[in-house]
Amino acid sequence: MSTTSDASPNGAPAADSPDEKPTSDRSGTTSSAAPANGRTRSGWWPLLTRLHFYAGILVAPFLLVAALTGLAYTAVPQLDQLVYSQELRVEEVGGTPKPLTEQTASAREAHPEGSIVSVIPPEAADHTTKIVLSVPELAEQDKQRTVYVDPYTAEVRGALTTWSGSTPLATWLDDLHRNLHLGETGRLYSELAASWLWVLVLGGLLLWFGRRRTYAGGAKRDMLLPERGARGVRRSRSLHAITGVWISAGLLVLSATGLTWSAYAGERFTELRTSLSAYAPELDTTASAEGSSDRSDGHETGGNAVDSGLPQGLSPDRILEKARAAGLDGPVELSVPADEESTWTVAQTDGLWPVRMDKAAVDPHSGEITSRVDWADHPVLAKLSSLGVRAHMGTLFGLANQIVLAVIALGLSVGIVLGYRVWWQRRPTRADRRALVGRAPARGTWRHLPWPALAVTVPLVVAVGWAFPLLGWSLLAFLVLDGVLALVRRRRTAGPAANA
Repeated sequence: MSTTSDASPNGAPAADSPDEKPTSDRSGTTSSAAPANGRTRSGWWPLLTRLHFYAGILVAPFLLVAALTGLAYTAVPQLDQLVYSQELRVEEVGGTPKPLTEQTASAREAHPEGSIVSVIPPEAADHTTKIVLSVPELAEQDKQRTVYVDPYTAEVRGALTTWSGSTPLATWLDDLHRNLHLGETGRLYSELAASWLWVLVLGGLLLWFGRRRTYAGGAKRDMLLPERGARGVRRSRSLHAITGVWISAGLLVLSATGLTWSAYAGERFTELRTSLSAYAPELDTTASAEGSSDRSDGHETGGNAVDSGLPQGLSPDRILEKARAAGLDGPVELSVPADEESTWTVAQTDGLWPVRMDKAAVDPHSGEITSRVDWADHPVLAKLSSLGVRAHMGTLFGLANQIVLAVIALGLSVGIVLGYRVWWQRRPTRADRRALVGRAPARGTWRHLPWPALAVTVPLVVAVGWAFPLLGWSLLAFLVLDGVLALVRRRRTAGPAANA
C-alpha cells in the first residue's frame, strides 16, 4: 500500500513532473536500465515495486468489490433491527414470560411443517423467542425456518427463512460479500482478493518505509503522516501510502481470517488444523445409560394439552434451569435431542468479548449434566480461529468492531482509488509521448537479486503458492504471460534491427 521515491504506490514513476524520466535509486526504481553493479541487495526494491504495481493493477478491482460488499455487511445488526423489528422484538414487555413449552406449542400450531431442532430464549427483555424448525425443502439448501414468538403472550410474530441463525437480509449480504451470488465459482473472487491482499500490504509497507527512511532521515512523523507541502502526484502517492499504513494491521487480519473459510486456502488451513488436532473437543450427546424414565416432577413435555413438538422428557424450561445451575449463563441455545438415545445440548452463544461459549449435554429425563466442553478446553488455534472469524464479521467487540471494519473498508476503497489516480497522473503528457496511464516498472528485476537471496526466494514462493493456491496459480499465469509478451517484444525489436 505504499510506494518508493521514484515509483507510485502502484509502481509507476512518481516524480513531481509527469514528464520526468524515471531514475534509479536504492529505494525503488522504474528505470529500464539494469544496475551497473549487477546483483546487489538493492535489487529487492525494483522487484517489490514491480510486484506491488502489477498486483495493485490486476487485483485492486476484486479488493474494491470485497471492500464495498464488506462495508455493507458491517451494518447487518442495525439493518436487521430496522427491517425485521416485527419478528425480532416484542410490542410490549410484559410480566413473567410464558413457559418455553407453551411458546413452542404456539409456534408448532402456526407452523406444523418440519420438526423443531432448537429453542433460543430471548437475549433481552424486549426480544422474541426463536423456535428453529428443520423443513425438508429448506434443509437441502442448508437453511431453516425460524419462528419468532412473543415470550409474554406466546403469540407468533412471524417466521423467516434463516441460515445458521442469520436473517434473509444478512444471508443475502453475506453471500454478496463471499461469492457475489455466483455460488462456488464466485468464491474465487474473494479468495483471490484475500490471497493477494497481504502481498500488497507487506510489499507496500516495505517500499514506503524504505523510501521514508532514506529521504526523511527516519523521522517517525514523516512515516505515519502525508508529506508536508506535497502537491499533484506526490500528494496522491503520499495519501495512498499513509492510508495503507494506518489500516495495514486490520487488512492483514481480514486477509488471514477470510482465507480460513475460502475454497482452496481454507482447505489447506483445515488440513493444518487436523494435523495439529486444533479443533474444539466434541461434546458427547449420548444419553446416560442410567437416564431415569421417571417423569413424576410434573415438568415433562408429554401429555400437555397442546403438542409442543418436543420429545418426551423434561421440558425445555427444566433443561434450561439445569444448565443455568451448571453455570451456563447469558445467551444460550437449546438443541433438541436428535433421537431417543441423545441428550439436549445447551450452548452459550455470547460472541461478545469476553466470549462465553461453553456447552453442556443434559439428560432429557434426569436433567443430569452428562458431558461438558468449556471454552477453556479449546486448543489455542481453535480459539484464535473462532475469535478471528467473529472479528471479521464484526461481532466480537460489538459496535466498536463494526466501526473499525467500516473504517478499514472505506480506507481500502480510498487507497485503491488513489493508487489508480497516481497511475493516471504519471501518464506522459508530451505530444510525442502521450499515454492514458503511467509506464510500468521494467521487466527482469529478479535478475538484480543476489544468488543467495534468489535461492531462498524461489522455494519460499513455491511454498506460499502451495499454501495459497489461487495466489500461486495467478502469479504463475502472470509470469507466463509476462514472459510471452517480453519475447514478442524482443522479436519485434530484433526484426527492424536485422533489416537495417
